[in-house]
Amino acid sequence: MSESPAGRGPARPADADADAGTYAGTDAGTYAYADPPGPGAPRIPTPWLGLMAGPLSFGIAGPALVLDDIARDLSTTTGTVTWGVTAFGWGIAVGTPLMAGLLRHRGARAALGACGTLVLLGALLVLTVPVLPAVITGCALQALGTAGLTSIAMSLTDSARSMGFVTASLAVVGSTAPLAGSLVNDALTWQATLALPALSLIGLLVVIGRVSTRPASTAAFDGLGAVLLTAVVTALVLVPHHPPVAGLLSVLAIAALVRHLRRRPKGFVPAVVVRSPVFLISSALAFLLAAVNFGLMFAVPDALADHTAWSSGGIGVAMVWPLVLGGALSWVVVALSAKVGRRPVVIALVALVALSVAGVVLASVSAVAVLLLVAQALASIAAASGQGVFAVHSTQAVPDEERPAAIGLFNLCYLLGAAFGPAVVSLLQDL
Repeated sequence: MSESPAGRGPARPADADADAGTYAGTDAGTYAYADPPGPGAPRIPTPWLGLMAGPLSFGIAGPALVLDDIARDLSTTTGTVTWGVTAFGWGIAVGTPLMAGLLRHRGARAALGACGTLVLLGALLVLTVPVLPAVITGCALQALGTAGLTSIAMSLTDSARSMGFVTASLAVVGSTAPLAGSLVNDALTWQATLALPALSLIGLLVVIGRVSTRPASTAAFDGLGAVLLTAVVTALVLVPHHPPVAGLLSVLAIAALVRHLRRRPKGFVPAVVVRSPVFLISSALAFLLAAVNFGLMFAVPDALADHTAWSSGGIGVAMVWPLVLGGALSWVVVALSAKVGRRPVVIALVALVALSVAGVVLASVSAVAVLLLVAQALASIAAASGQGVFAVHSTQAVPDEERPAAIGLFNLCYLLGAAFGPAVVSLLQDL
């Protein structure tokens, strides 16, 4: 194995005819590497990568049960306070490709340092300045940083098993985040709940000394490409909230980015990545799986409230097991994908999509609590497994030096699905 410029990562197969989605070797959890690792290459234990990535989910779901307390303490409405959650969503969507670009052009150690600084500043803001603008800014800063840490953690994985652990950590933390956020709020304050993403700094302290300082790209930084991609992401994030205006702005921003891409194919958005059919199909499927899963995370609790006599606390506890199950099983699914060749992997990907669709059907036709929870479990397994399997599949289809950019763009598609899913559910419920 050759050391990836971003750390230890899979190299492209030496054989130009090798299939991008296949794996080789006797170890069921390793990729096929171009050559063996150098004697001085340090290995990063996978649990530290999971710890560095997983806390991002605290920022997404952790505040769910404490918004009323935040609104009361800040003398405002719950609707206004949700701008903090919106800011976090915007931050991870924008931060994912931006920090991947920093990784590509400045190396893993510099990118980790920048991401850690953003997380620390954001946590300090929400902990020490209980004013709404500061809280919203702190959430956005933490999101920018943790989005980068997650993309970097995925870039540093050296096997399908390792990738599966990182994506499973996101799912498992996300499944327990509302309950954990509520407990932290009861024991400490809501400010501590909002600062939970800073737990990723523990993993960062271990990882940062073991990564390469060498950037993957020596080309000049494409500032205009970064600005255009940020504009595209910002407009897309706003589409569920302001469809006509944001939709038009999205089309204009995408057109400008495509035009720029033709002029600078090796810029901030590498043309070799977005022109890869494997990458595009994998990213599209990841978007769909995330949209279904996160949509059900909003729809199932509403259905349980309508069709059962359970309290909100009981519903919250009941929702934990299908989400934890999905996250835990996803690690197994992604690890097993490394044992087989192209055809079984493709079949597995189709099966994941089928599981997700089954979850939607079950949730739409059933008012039985157990079936609703099974639907959520199916969608959770599909989304969490799909994120890991598709990430491995898509990044193996691009040159090794473009892997950080590919992971950043892939995660962006997954996160956009997570944003669109609940919005679509809300629109359907209003019909």
